[in-house]
Amino acid sequence: MIDLAPRYDVADRWTDAGAGPASWLPPEAPLAMPRQPLDDLSATARPTPATSPADIRARRVKVFGGALALTALLAIGPYALLGRQGFDPVELVGFAIFLVLASAIACWFCTAVAGHFVLTAGREQDDLAFAPHPPLPTARTALLMPLYNEDAEAAFARLAALDLSLARLGASDAFDIFVLSDSTREDAAFAERLAFRALQPQAHSRLYLRRRADNTERKAGNIGEWVRRFGGAYEFMVVLDADSTMAGDTLLRLVDAMARHPGVGLIQTAPTITSASTLFARLSQFGVRMYGRVAAAGLAWWAGSEASYWGHNAIVRTRAFAESAGLPILPGKKPFGGHILSHDVVEAALLRRAGWAVHVTAALDGSCEETPPTLLDFIQRDHRWCQGNLQHLGLLRAKGLHPLSRAQLVMGAMAYLSSPLWFLGLAVGLAGQLRYPIDWWSFWYLLHPGFSPFMLTSLMSGLLLLGPKILGCALVLSRRGETRAFGGTGAVLKGMALEIALSILLAPILMVANTRAVLQTVLGRDVGWRPQRRDASGLAWRDAFRAMGWQMATGLGFVAGLWFRPDLSLAFAPIVLPLLFAAPLVVLTSRRGLGDAAARAGFLATPDEHGVTATPLVFGATGRSPAAAVRPARRRQSLSLPG
Repeated sequence: MIDLAPRYDVADRWTDAGAGPASWLPPEAPLAMPRQPLDDLSATARPTPATSPADIRARRVKVFGGALALTALLAIGPYALLGRQGFDPVELVGFAIFLVLASAIACWFCTAVAGHFVLTAGREQDDLAFAPHPPLPTARTALLMPLYNEDAEAAFARLAALDLSLARLGASDAFDIFVLSDSTREDAAFAERLAFRALQPQAHSRLYLRRRADNTERKAGNIGEWVRRFGGAYEFMVVLDADSTMAGDTLLRLVDAMARHPGVGLIQTAPTITSASTLFARLSQFGVRMYGRVAAAGLAWWAGSEASYWGHNAIVRTRAFAESAGLPILPGKKPFGGHILSHDVVEAALLRRAGWAVHVTAALDGSCEETPPTLLDFIQRDHRWCQGNLQHLGLLRAKGLHPLSRAQLVMGAMAYLSSPLWFLGLAVGLAGQLRYPIDWWSFWYLLHPGFSPFMLTSLMSGLLLLGPKILGCALVLSRRGETRAFGGTGAVLKGMALEIALSILLAPILMVANTRAVLQTVLGRDVGWRPQRRDASGLAWRDAFRAMGWQMATGLGFVAGLWFRPDLSLAFAPIVLPLLFAAPLVVLTSRRGLGDAAARAGFLATPDEHGVTATPLVFGATGRSPAAAVRPARRRQSLSLPG
């Protein structure tokens, strides 16, 4: 990577309103995008869209009814154990927490079962029926990539690969590419300018660059400003992140589906993870590639036309978005008041409120993104999402939202509230046991086959937690081509075993991190807006120990409690040991060398390691990363920045 910092001066500080040449932007095509009131008494959820499955109610009864039944079965063991002599207040709190967590796990499991059924039966195309060979588009589509102090060279390389993919299909004229800079650092903005100048002459689609002088409302404001200035010229827009891209064939199928279904306002794809190098990133990449499709297919099956939006790798009907998805400003102070942070789920809910269908699909390959390279980067990103998702709880009383839209707002918040609930359940359980004397036989008594209620709960809990992973693995093993792409049956099983083991070790660390994020949000601390780090080659031990202080302190707190009940040490070991060794785990999983070694040994290997990529039209036959796929272009000049 070239250091651009010394190569700019005050004259290079620009925005499109100032020094940017006219060729950097098209003529403006204004489109009104009013803010939508949340307390409009006349707002009602519009009639069911035409693309809503005819059996959608039956689907939801099966998934949520099954989750309710599983939760009841899970509750038998704790109820029998705690209720033998009646519930005291501590036990009642612990049982209530257990029910909440059990219901969340059961919903996740039933979603995976539905997804496995859909994919095994080949029914992922049922609702939207994507064309295998769509015609060239007649409507204009804008491809939007917002940037905020990102690696400009890498971002433009991804756009160059996408542009080449469209050119190979002869579809370049139907797509315009916009880079929407919100960068506040002058060196980052200068790098964007240089990369733009290098790519624009050789791009097949029209390429534009706009930098905002004021990044109000962050990414949502960035997209909204584009809609208000240029949205009138485009029937559809595809939103990308700085670390994401899509295959040209996937874009054509999305545009064709939107054209054939005029009542659809948004289609969200299910991106896979690519370009992972560290052990932690490879862990995420393997998990998404192996299991993510099952979860996405299940979600699409029961969500129907009331699905969600993840903020990127999705196609949106521009006028529908402008008319119905303008975000309100929430009353009160940050972090719950002010501008909406996690805007995507709210925008999906507002689109559906206005009568537009919102779909998630697992039927399309060719949509991918990158993942944070280390656990610390992942936690930083999650902290921002935590604040935004908790903010959604204040939107539950908004008028006219579809019940499933409200449910998805709750699910988003529960993704983070489950961590403090888990932590509280562990603390309450240990505190409750401190009232009783040491009993070295108690743990083995609970595991005795004769104690069927507890054994039932233990076995079911393990099945529900691991079930989605097992189903994803079973799907891959049932398809010979996919099994070979992952390196064979042995590599699939070894990868799943290591992924499960590492996930178990990292789960308590994430529990404490999310618990802390929830507490900070509740106490009124605004996390702010910092750029994501997309690449890393390892963490320093000092940084890891400083960052993992809360985790290790929590582990010591559990050790202090277990000092009085050492007979429970074995039961708490899967929680306490990862917390005590959090810093070494963070450092080791941040190493590229360990990630490469695991892949060479057949662990966590994905099709990318075997020359089979999920996005062939983006990366070419070699399956290289976007940065390596830039070279073929109209004028075969390098995208490397000057200097």
